[in-house]
Amino acid sequence: MNAEWKFDQAKNVAAVTSVHITKKNMPILLVSHYSDDHSWAFLSGQPITVEESQIVSMGEIVNLDPTVSEVASLKAGWSAERKAVGEEWSKYEDSEI
Repeated sequence: MNAEWKFDQAKNVAAVTSVHITKKNMPILLVSHYSDDHSWAFLSGQPITVEESQIVSMGEIVNLDPTVSEVASLKAGWSAERKAVGEEWSKYEDSEI
């Protein structure tokens, strides 16, 4: 892997996102690192339907918004939110339901 790559998953590994990010140019304001399979989700923070959800590569996400690399060290089972691109990320442990 490239030395600049900071995530625990490779660039070609699948990540969850939505058309809000990939087609509507909304900012990534919510990042989740799931504890069950160590997968990642990159979302706008807006509610999404199943039809709006997408699977893309981790590399595509970082190409869309390189600032998400700021939370690449997020522990599995944690999420991070911010109010806008360039704002500080607020990290928190996800609660089990």
